Amino acid sequence: MPFYAIDGLRPVVHPSAYVHPTAVLIGDVIVGPNCYIAPGASLRGDFGRLVLEEGSNLQDNCTMHGFPGTDTVIEVDGHIGHGAVLHGCRVGRNALVGMNCVVMDGAVVGESAIIAACAFVKAGQEIPARTLAAGIPAKVLRDLSEEEIAWKQAGTRDYQNLALRSARSMVEVRPLTEMEEGRPRYEGGEAKPKN
Repeated sequence: MPFYAIDGLRPVVHPSAYVHPTAVLIGDVIVGPNCYIAPGASLRGDFGRLVLEEGSNLQDNCTMHGFPGTDTVIEVDGHIGHGAVLHGCRVGRNALVGMNCVVMDGAVVGESAIIAACAFVKAGQEIPARTLAAGIPAKVLRDLSEEEIAWKQAGTRDYQNLALRSARSMVEVRPLTEMEEGRPRYEGGEAKPKN
């Protein structure tokens, strides 16, 4: 796995976290329990500290970075969608940053907030707890319902389970040349044969 020390600072990864072998972690990176880091993620702790707190996930091709002396933090159960960029910001507990978002230096995404896909959260901007923000630049559109927050929590639990599934069963293989008869399909829980 590509883990790199710089200036003597080595990444720290809790044993219950899953980091895909194609993710890159450099320097001052702290990955807490039950986290999931997906393929192609880049966590460059070569200037500021990068922290993923318990149960958070960073999906495919995301980038985390920051300026010297800053912390970039994903709090407990934070959920970062594919292709997002986090730079010197804080993503609150149980918040979701959608696919291809950019969250800039000093920005704070409040607890249980949702940032819609492709949004741009400006430097220093604060997104209040339990709100939906969207756009370029991001604007708060409305408060979130209990159902929307529950939907987000369920999605995060899926990624916490994916960390367990990946640690238990993901291995590098050669592809098959044809689809086998009765090929299993993942339908939640374990892969099951299709009837």
